[in-house]
Amino acid sequence: MDPTVPLGEGNPVSPFGKPGTDPQVAAIKQLLKLLDKAAKSARTYGTTNPVAQRFFQQFYDGLTQHLDAHTHLALLVQRNQLFFGNDVVYEPERDATGDSFAFKMYSDGIRELSFHQGLTREDLAFFLDALWGMPAGETRPADLPAEHEEDEDIVTRLWAKNLETITLVTAEELVRASGFGADELELQTQGYMSTSVGSLRELLDRERAASAGGKGGGGGAEPAAGPGGGGRETNHRRFQVNLVGYDVSDEEHEALTQEIQRETARDATAYILDILSAILASESSPTLLTKLFEVWDNVLESLIRAGQWTLLETVLTLLQEVETVRPDLSESHKQQVAALFDGLGRPERLKSIGTHLNHNPQANTDGLITLLLMMKVDAISGLCSILASLDVPAHQAVVMEALQTLARDHAEPIVRGLTDKRPTFVRNLLTLISRWNDARFADSVEKTLRHPEATVRREALRILSALRPSGSGVKLVALLSDSDETVRLTAMKVLSGGQYMAAFSAWSPFVTADDFYDRSPAEKRAIYQALKHTAADEAVPYWQGLLTEWSWTNRKKKEEVALLAAEILGKLATPAAMAALELGQKKGGAAVRQACSAALSVAHRHHRQAVPNAANS
Repeated sequence: MDPTVPLGEGNPVSPFGKPGTDPQVAAIKQLLKLLDKAAKSARTYGTTNPVAQRFFQQFYDGLTQHLDAHTHLALLVQRNQLFFGNDVVYEPERDATGDSFAFKMYSDGIRELSFHQGLTREDLAFFLDALWGMPAGETRPADLPAEHEEDEDIVTRLWAKNLETITLVTAEELVRASGFGADELELQTQGYMSTSVGSLRELLDRERAASAGGKGGGGGAEPAAGPGGGGRETNHRRFQVNLVGYDVSDEEHEALTQEIQRETARDATAYILDILSAILASESSPTLLTKLFEVWDNVLESLIRAGQWTLLETVLTLLQEVETVRPDLSESHKQQVAALFDGLGRPERLKSIGTHLNHNPQANTDGLITLLLMMKVDAISGLCSILASLDVPAHQAVVMEALQTLARDHAEPIVRGLTDKRPTFVRNLLTLISRWNDARFADSVEKTLRHPEATVRREALRILSALRPSGSGVKLVALLSDSDETVRLTAMKVLSGGQYMAAFSAWSPFVTADDFYDRSPAEKRAIYQALKHTAADEAVPYWQGLLTEWSWTNRKKKEEVALLAAEILGKLATPAAMAALELGQKKGGAAVRQACSAALSVAHRHHRQAVPNAANS
């Protein structure tokens, strides 16, 4: 629903409503359909399911729009139906009593339900939870009151919460106020339960005022005689100029004026869709129905090209439900409906979506995700092409959300896209793979380590460490020759943080090269840390040689590396490492001997801590 348009306007009225239906009644019917879908999805899949959350959000948006325009919404509860005024606005399918929230409320004694302006998402969520209880597989949140238990009825739960924006009238209140004692059947025979919606609370207040000595009932001017009476005088007055049939207040006149203005300014597209929906609901000619479905294909095409995603979502929902409402459809018509959905992902339509989004950077994408999720798997490659062409991150996020669902088990286009040269596109594909968190994609991600863009290589390293946190680290060691220092540091961090193994022979070409001494201190430290984690004692002879080496060339840089080697050997703290430190303490230079002594102290401390831990285990 478009949040800028009041409920019942701008969007097509219920597609299966009769011509002449009050727009407000039709809009409330649509609203309660969303509530029904949200309740069924939450009960089936859980409240955290994206589909249930989307229906809940649509219902909440539509309800708040109605409350902004009308301040409150009062619904009369009658067994398995909800009434707004004298109109039935909710009635479940035949034999669906167990899934009917109207029957659920009626059986718990609720006779009128009212929503008021200022309703919050939390209040509405609490109401739905109180109505159905927690779905299977979900646990009660820690912040939910203890009194919210499964054996309490809806009224008790809501009264315990004391919500100001959701009010109830119960059968018990009506019985007490009526003076008929505890006989609710007698109460219904007196006409209380046939009172129009919105009057039960007034009825209670009037009864209470009367019992306290107040005067009940409401006054008002008696309308002037209208044209419905009989007799000559009446017939004569019918043709008089300026005859007043109803006394309209200034406020009512203003409301009528605004309603006429809204009707006049109504969107032409929505009006046409209402007409097509009415024809679809009532047309009996097979030939005309065939032509109508051809028109619907053109409607989908036009809405996609114009980027009218909210209207498109309404149309698609209508077409999804058409077989339920029109069970008399022939097989050929059902095939036409199926073809409408099969054609959603046609290449030219996908191209139109990308073109519209790029030409309208601020375009509202509400409803677009519904269109994308209704496409078949053969649209995945086209969606990848759209993703590669989009400029705005928010638009990319919508397409990625759809691909995350559609391509999880059909990921070949995603894997192929990892070889693309466009860095933003490849990073988005890597993000998708990261969300799936499936080790099957580790080899594909590893190939991305050769991508020409450094940011892509860093992202690939991060994801690879999550998908494959152990095993051979030789290919990661090879990244020491990468041209970007941040990539090299990231690779060393990954090697140090996982359970990788890499023989010293894989490290030797890098740590023994002359240019190794020219690397930054941070990088040399990161390399030695990774070497300690992956090669352990295999690297001890190399470090021991640094401690005892004497050279006239690059003396300062080599001494710096020797001091770092002593520190790493102290942290390694194996017998071989300690023996190397003792040798360096004897044969190294002054600075090296001092570093070896300090490292030995660290190693001995590690041993003292390790012995009690081993004994306890």
